[in-house]
Amino acid sequence: MISWFRKAVIKWLQHKRPLPSTPLSDFERIRHELKPCDVILVEGRSRVSEVIKLITQSSWSHAALYIGRLHDLENPLLKDFLRQHYIGTADKQLLIESELGMGTVVRPLTTYELEHLRICRPRNLGYHDSQQVIAYAIGRLGTAYDVRQIFDLARFLFPWWVLPRRWRSSLFKSHPGQNTHTVCSTMIAEAFGSIQFPILPLVKRLEGDRYKLFMRNPKLCTPSDFDYSPYFDIIKYPFLDFHTYSDQRLLPWSGAGELNEDERLMYVSIAEQEPAAPTAEDA
Repeated sequence: MISWFRKAVIKWLQHKRPLPSTPLSDFERIRHELKPCDVILVEGRSRVSEVIKLITQSSWSHAALYIGRLHDLENPLLKDFLRQHYIGTADKQLLIESELGMGTVVRPLTTYELEHLRICRPRNLGYHDSQQVIAYAIGRLGTAYDVRQIFDLARFLFPWWVLPRRWRSSLFKSHPGQNTHTVCSTMIAEAFGSIQFPILPLVKRLEGDRYKLFMRNPKLCTPSDFDYSPYFDIIKYPFLDFHTYSDQRLLPWSGAGELNEDERLMYVSIAEQEPAAPTAEDA
């Protein structure tokens, strides 16, 4: 009974709203820009994505780690292990992610071809370190998704007066051995933590000009943290690249398209803003 209820809740949380009529990202440019160890942020469309957006106050609800193609891996043991979890051609661009109802899996980049995406690139990360991060992520393949952590994070972010502290979260309880459940951003934060690469650390000033960095609990990491982090460069490729135009007035504001009733509440037509030409009656 519990298993049936759990599956029903997961199925309900996985339900997605339709894709927007116009894509927000230029997938082809993103595909050619990506480098192994880039973090890809996704503006999810599922119900669980809306929960994550609400509790993190961000439009980014999911994160995935880009690992390149199968032949990009230099370690033959990692290649063999990856083949156990991925059935496909070696020329496919791959990413590793933890997703509700699936756990930690490897999937082709084209899974998010029509989604709103952003690239977060770790700054000054060497090849050897990037391979270590990827190796850690590959080692987590098959790990189950930690549904409870989403609700623990929500409880942790509630004000003190809403819930007593003892009810707020189990995120900080230590358990011996390796965790058997994870979520998308936690898995990636742990991968970067394995090489001591910071995301959003606590920086404390000591005596004089000395500073000490404290690594943040990976279970508190959210997809938006990679967007805010000063240690990651942000790369955007909007579907309509404004840099193509030297003057903003050359942008295609004019056209024959019309807004529907719902869109008129959020957008305005340039034609409606322009003053009408004077007529003979106005003279």
